[in-house]
Amino acid sequence: MLTDAAGLDLVYRGFQKLYTDAFLAAPAHGDKIAMKVASSGASEQYSWLGSFPAMREWVGPRVAGNLDVNTFTILNRSFESTVRVSRNHILDDKIGVFAPVFQRMGINARLHPEELIFGLLRNGFTGIGYDGQFFFDVDHPVIDPATEAVTLVSNTQAGALPPWYLLDCSQAIKPLIWQEREPYTFEQQTSPGDDAVFNNNEFVYGVRARVNAGYGLWQLAFGSRAALTAANYAAARAAMMAFRSDTGRFLGIQPTTLVVPPALESDARGLLNTDIAPGGAASNVWRDSAELIVTPFVA
Repeated sequence: MLTDAAGLDLVYRGFQKLYTDAFLAAPAHGDKIAMKVASSGASEQYSWLGSFPAMREWVGPRVAGNLDVNTFTILNRSFESTVRVSRNHILDDKIGVFAPVFQRMGINARLHPEELIFGLLRNGFTGIGYDGQFFFDVDHPVIDPATEAVTLVSNTQAGALPPWYLLDCSQAIKPLIWQEREPYTFEQQTSPGDDAVFNNNEFVYGVRARVNAGYGLWQLAFGSRAALTAANYAAARAAMMAFRSDTGRFLGIQPTTLVVPPALESDARGLLNTDIAPGGAASNVWRDSAELIVTPFVA
């Protein structure tokens, strides 16, 4: 019988395979722009963000940099997705009709990090980064190594159009952080003594995770609300390559990735994928200068 222990385990494994196959096949880009961090508690502190001591000539004793300048905490959050299946449907071997449900659960679980990670970019004009400023802001404080005075640096362009984002994803540290305490796990509740089974004649299947996303280095990201033109794109690239760490050290930034909402896909492809610049007057110097990510999660 499908409702004995062996039968229920077989059903669970079938549903789990549907979920897992769909999870693995779903297209996702979050791991390209977010640094994955394994969490071991309720939250994690990133006090070292922005503090990178530069190499110096070794004269006299070592000079130790302070990695506790900024305290930035990402709190893990719990998420779930749950469905109920009538015990009678399992008993009557109607398992196949539920295949799309568990496949969709797998897709949704795979896309959930996309929602959290790319949502940070979308909200970056008002979201707070490690330095206490908006992630995309006009006045990030940076120490000028020549004068030791604090200068204010912008990583944004003003405007009222659909935003686009230029990122450097080539570094060991990424623009964003993906923090994982408990990965996405498929579970079941099918024992006869479980409340759902005993009281409601239902089996329960679900996905759980304890994760969160947060802002990394603002210097690795540029958010623009201006038009996605060659001139604005060039200005964003030039600004990023001049960015320094909080202590004034050049970070060697090379923008690698352009993220746009679907509304800007045509403009982005014209900028990055064509031989002739928009307008047809000259060759396109920006062809292949960045990987393009088009996602509705920044719209």
